[in-house]
Amino acid sequence: MRIISIDDPDDPRIAAYRDIRERDLTGREGLFIAEGEVVLRNLTSAASRCRPRSMLLAEKRIVGMAEIIAAAPDDMPVYSASQAVLDSIAGFPLHRGILALGEKPEPEDAAAMLDRLGEDAVVVAAEGIGNHDNIGGLFRNAAAFGAGAVLLDDRCGDPFYRKAIRVSVGAVLRVPSPRPLPLEDLVATLEAARFEVIALTPSATEPLAALGSGGRRALLLGSEGPGLPQAIIDRCRAVGIAMAGGFDSLNVAATSAIALHQLTAAAR
Repeated sequence: MRIISIDDPDDPRIAAYRDIRERDLTGREGLFIAEGEVVLRNLTSAASRCRPRSMLLAEKRIVGMAEIIAAAPDDMPVYSASQAVLDSIAGFPLHRGILALGEKPEPEDAAAMLDRLGEDAVVVAAEGIGNHDNIGGLFRNAAAFGAGAVLLDDRCGDPFYRKAIRVSVGAVLRVPSPRPLPLEDLVATLEAARFEVIALTPSATEPLAALGSGGRRALLLGSEGPGLPQAIIDRCRAVGIAMAGGFDSLNVAATSAIALHQLTAAAR
């Protein structure tokens, strides 16, 4: 295997991995850090929309990662370091001991992406979701239920943030997601592409359980707390999830899973 040993945390060859928490906050110029075996398996799979640039592994992980290393491009460097050196590079204890550097896909226009989807496609759209756990959860659920894309407005967090990728178990690297748009433009783009936009809101009188499958559907979710703007709800088909005891709030990722299960039931 093409393994390059790293003994010095300041080695310039692994500069992109240094202090990865801080680098997540400042951006990586079209690159991202992937973490963990399952995520790297997705990154190197045929379904990935991203290209791996390099890997940085703890020495103890090399043998177990042989299959994933073999699936990566032949010219991709694989760096190996002791756990102590790896922790020093990352800037915190990296218990998984598995990192990779990848290239984001080229940003794509939302209308062009939607145009390629089938007549019964279901997509997820989100507004104002800044929590990276929730962003990762949306992509994970979209992949699990076969959604054709995840569309984010320009107030959502970056799905290529390291934690979002990790929470999504690599789904961010597989599920198409076009260039973000302001919310009104996002809804207009969905409407122009003949998608029925279904706004999930506790104020709705129509229950999610009454929806059948079929046709182009876009599941629109707002941030926890404020939710979707009323003007957007009024423009869309407002649907709610019935809950017990007067409770009216679910985590946005959990909401997406329930709604996607309902909307994609016929396709499974």
